[in-house]
Amino acid sequence: MPDADNQTAGQPNHPRQKFILWTVIASAVAALAAWLSEALALEVWIMFAGFIAWFTRPTSFGNSLSAMLCLWLGVAIGAGSGALTGALIPVLGQFALPVVVFAVALVIVGLRNHHIAGNMLAWFLGMVTWFAASLDIVGASLLNLAGATAIGGLAGYTCQALNRRWAE
Repeated sequence: MPDADNQTAGQPNHPRQKFILWTVIASAVAALAAWLSEALALEVWIMFAGFIAWFTRPTSFGNSLSAMLCLWLGVAIGAGSGALTGALIPVLGQFALPVVVFAVALVIVGLRNHHIAGNMLAWFLGMVTWFAASLDIVGASLLNLAGATAIGGLAGYTCQALNRRWAE
């Protein structure tokens, strides 16, 4: 009979059981998120950017939600920096890119202590997502990225919630 102090009814108390259950839950949630992304004609790899961002600071719902905000801001600043670089090339030539990167990095790194917008990893993940997607700067592109990463963020939340309930 399980020790009442160490186990909630129906939940495993053995570390290996918890590890296995956490792994199965995370895998099932990731598979469901991948299926949903594909069913909605969204790129699965972009969904995983949201999943990754969610877990950059998984200590609380608020921290994870702010990570998603930083991811989306990173996508937006990536789009803006690409356009700005293109606009500055006629004036600055080969120096346009380093000037824009310097300015963007000043903003992102400068926000590192900000409670809500201080997740540098999520900001840069958003920028990488924008540039890797190779999309035009139009509302549909931004909605596509926001939708796919939101599915990933929702998957991260679901994974956390289920694992807190069943595997911790």
